[in-house]
Amino acid sequence: MVTRSARRKRRHLRVRKKIWGTKSHPRLCVHKSLRHIYAQIVDDQRGKTIVAASTLSPEIKKKIQKLKKSEAAALVGELIGEKSKASGVKRVAFDKSGYNYHGRVKSLAEACRKSGLKF
Repeated sequence: MVTRSARRKRRHLRVRKKIWGTKSHPRLCVHKSLRHIYAQIVDDQRGKTIVAASTLSPEIKKKIQKLKKSEAAALVGELIGEKSKASGVKRVAFDKSGYNYHGRVKSLAEACRKSGLKF
């Protein structure tokens, strides 16, 4: 029997064959655990993380105390959008890491779009 996480990892590897982040068009990758959500913008050519944010980031850690998980993901999306503007990134390739585009992943992506990132 194949576990749910193993199926997600296979989907992620299949998608990662196609999505590749460059300096002009980096990759926005998302990871979620049961409690937290993490997002980072990566330049795969250089192997460097340009911008990163999560629910553990000190800027929003205190704001999310009484929020739902999808609302906290939206705050992470806004933060990653602001940080990417500051670093000069306007377009990204969205890598949802094998997760469904639903719930926390969807709210993070929509918040990134509202803050000015183009997918």
